[in-house]
Amino acid sequence: MPDSQPQQPHSSGASGSGPADDSGALLLCGARLTDGRTVDVRLGGGRIEAVGTAGSLSTHAARVDLVGYLLLPAAAEPHAHGDTALSADTAGPVCYDVPDVQRRATEAALLQLGHGATALRSHVRIGDVQGLGPMEAVLQARRSLRGLVDLTAVAVPRLLTGVAGADGLAMLRDAVKMGASVVGGCPDLDPDPTGYAEAVLELAAEHGCPVDLHTDGDDPARLGRLAAMAGGLRAGVTIGPCGGLGRLPSDVAARTAEQLAAAGVTVVCLPQGGCGSAERGGAAPVRLLRAAGVRVAAGSGAMRDVSNPVGRGDPLEAAFLLASRCGLRPQDAYDAVSGAARAAMGLPEVRVEAGFPAELLAVRGDRLAGALSLAYSRIVVHRGRVVARTSAVREYCDSAAAVALDLPRQGRAAGSTGSQGSTPGRPKGDEPPA
Repeated sequence: MPDSQPQQPHSSGASGSGPADDSGALLLCGARLTDGRTVDVRLGGGRIEAVGTAGSLSTHAARVDLVGYLLLPAAAEPHAHGDTALSADTAGPVCYDVPDVQRRATEAALLQLGHGATALRSHVRIGDVQGLGPMEAVLQARRSLRGLVDLTAVAVPRLLTGVAGADGLAMLRDAVKMGASVVGGCPDLDPDPTGYAEAVLELAAEHGCPVDLHTDGDDPARLGRLAAMAGGLRAGVTIGPCGGLGRLPSDVAARTAEQLAAAGVTVVCLPQGGCGSAERGGAAPVRLLRAAGVRVAAGSGAMRDVSNPVGRGDPLEAAFLLASRCGLRPQDAYDAVSGAARAAMGLPEVRVEAGFPAELLAVRGDRLAGALSLAYSRIVVHRGRVVARTSAVREYCDSAAAVALDLPRQGRAAGSTGSQGSTPGRPKGDEPPA
């Protein structure tokens, strides 16, 4: 990877100061909240220092104009696959050499950061001919991304039971020693799925690690046993994508969901498609799980690999699909990729209130439903500073219809053809085409 970093969005201030650093203050001006208020938000030390009505917060900090933007807690990605990301167009077998995996994992993480995910959980396959190489590569990517996005790695061994499983178990222990902070895997692919889950849970309890398992979830007895074993793991257990639960009779699925809820097991669904490890079709019954009290988060799964050559890795698209296909309210759909996703990953809660972590996402729009529908322009804040910016330009040719309807346009500076307002994060009049 080159030694360069993505350029920071320009911020304007009274004294012409540049972007705020990790320890500096930053004022987000004129942002709309989901409750309809328009506010200024002052950030400092990686946290939200104050929230006040627009124009009420005085500061010498750098300023970012968020007029016309909806300010939200940042998204998080609980189910990525950095080791296989961006490999769909590879000619021949996918290369798992450390430099190649590191490059793809880094690029994928930056793409997801640009979408608004400031924390990522990447499932990494270990064993087989690749050994621990992919884990080494993803951990190197994590180090290179420090300060831009928080990346954690899940070790995913193939086999853990029988004679062949002994090597997998040893490699899983080595992966944890290397820096994998979550223990995972796919019990469905092992000859003894229950034994596999037991091995993962035992090792996780030994090291104090969370567990995140791939499973189709089509065997209610197996899920019941997993729930019984998972209840005592303090660090938490997550499973997904659980498309098989949606193929079970509703009464059976409901009983299984109640068992998962009682054990505190989180389900991560993948509305944008599977990840090739466990799912055999179908989607998790999100509303049934939520009704039973199961915490349901949403992840992206495959990102332009053989399992999903067009996967975007966009959490707002996942939320859009939960709202449009599963019938969730926009607020609940977004929470699945934000609050619930962060909780599944063991991260602190984020609210747009004083004292909370400054992990924020500004999306062009004035209501959440509209933002999920047309989430083009975005500004991402991680640890109190702007780390990514995506801007879109929407223009229409001159016509009576466009004038009569006063269609929304965005991105051009005031006075430019087809423009309404200036772009946040830049001084007025400094907006290039997107």
